[in-house]
Amino acid sequence: MENQIKDVSATDNKRTHKAFLRMITFISTFGGLLFGYDTGVVNGALPYMSRKDQLNLTPFTEGLVTSSLLLGAAFGAVFGGRLSDRNGRRKTILMLAVLFFIAALGCTFSPNATVMVIFRFLLGLAVGGASVTVPTFLAELSPAERRGQIVTKNELMIVTGQFLAFSFNAIIASTLGESAHVWRYMLVIATLPAVFLWFGMLIVPESPRWIATKGKFGDALRVLKQIREEIQAQSELAEIKKAITEEAELQKATVRDLNIPWVRRIVVIGIGVAIVNQITGVNSIMYYGTEILKDAGFATQAAIIGNVANGVISVLAASTGMWLLGRVNRRPMLLVGLGGTTTALLLIGVFSIVLNGSQALPYVVLSLTVMFLAFMQGSVGPVTWLVLSEIFPMRLRGIGMGFSVFCLWIANFVIGLTFPVLLNSIGLSTTFFVFVVLGIAAIIFVKKYMPETRGRTLEELEHSFRTYGDHNGEQALQASEHTETTRI
Repeated sequence: MENQIKDVSATDNKRTHKAFLRMITFISTFGGLLFGYDTGVVNGALPYMSRKDQLNLTPFTEGLVTSSLLLGAAFGAVFGGRLSDRNGRRKTILMLAVLFFIAALGCTFSPNATVMVIFRFLLGLAVGGASVTVPTFLAELSPAERRGQIVTKNELMIVTGQFLAFSFNAIIASTLGESAHVWRYMLVIATLPAVFLWFGMLIVPESPRWIATKGKFGDALRVLKQIREEIQAQSELAEIKKAITEEAELQKATVRDLNIPWVRRIVVIGIGVAIVNQITGVNSIMYYGTEILKDAGFATQAAIIGNVANGVISVLAASTGMWLLGRVNRRPMLLVGLGGTTTALLLIGVFSIVLNGSQALPYVVLSLTVMFLAFMQGSVGPVTWLVLSEIFPMRLRGIGMGFSVFCLWIANFVIGLTFPVLLNSIGLSTTFFVFVVLGIAAIIFVKKYMPETRGRTLEELEHSFRTYGDHNGEQALQASEHTETTRI
């Protein structure tokens, strides 16, 4: 009888731990929701704010309004990483929630393009900070066997935010399309999840790994016991202590650390994976999907409504990607995704030439953008953010991920700024052929350089990079990865 009571009590505790972890994940990923909404809302708002009686935007200033957020995000990623290392993941997310709120209001009431660019840049600082801090926070709270599914919930929330942006854009355009300030209604909605994020984070604990780096092992254990069973919490704290001891030799992360082979390898891989995410051309569709569909032949309102399909498939694909990450290795999943996105872009380019002037073209282009996003959000996106949250050691995690994501956002900025200019000057088909070439380069990089990270704790990954830092070690690591892949 006593054993039965103990079993019931242990089961209840396990459920409580899982429920608390789910609550933490849900609240913190509202940073991802804001990321998605604020980057996606411009898709539908742009045609309206570009009107002569509004902000009177040219193709270049359209790109500037869109990409100013992305430039801000690049710097937000760097400073967000540093802030999260110094002040903690939780406090940083609280500060980002305030910035999201203020910047969203500023964009809503912008009287001209200059003010809009300034507040879009500030909004980008919040987006970039969230893109680094939230996945890091989730990775440090997650048990190794569930890390892939938990961290990629942030990716699901990002695409959910984009879907909500597309949906609200379509609803507002359909009901208030004749209003002069319809785009302002689209932008102001972003203040609501910012308020929820701020209040929600007040009840969320700090990352136990960050607490441990400050020498507060008792506090770290208390947090771990809230989300793990007793034995697992003790074991995980021992691993964290060991990793902190090993990292003491690095002292402070600086550019000099790039002289260390294993550190340099991680940074190169991180930057490469981040850039791979962008050169697929995903954000040309997420930011300019309405413009692409208009160029293919849809009217403005029909293009905004049609763009909702991109949001729907993004959410469905991201959900599928989360499920797959618990069952499929990261590297082959990324390669399949890149193959799919590159093929979709190639077909868009080809059909834009073959069906030029045909009434079927806009529907073909819409179908192919849906196909593109199925591969992108179902594999490339989830794997990118998960790998970036996994590969950096604890002392370098905030800075290392921040630097990699800085490169991601700079690539995003360049694409966001130049895409409307390219679309206007060289046309839809040639623009997408450029992305096809970049997609092939991305496949080559991943196949040659990206290691497998599935099934290893964060501390085990760090140990692998340390152990296999030289050339011979890299060959051994690849061999061990091949064995792991075969076994799985």
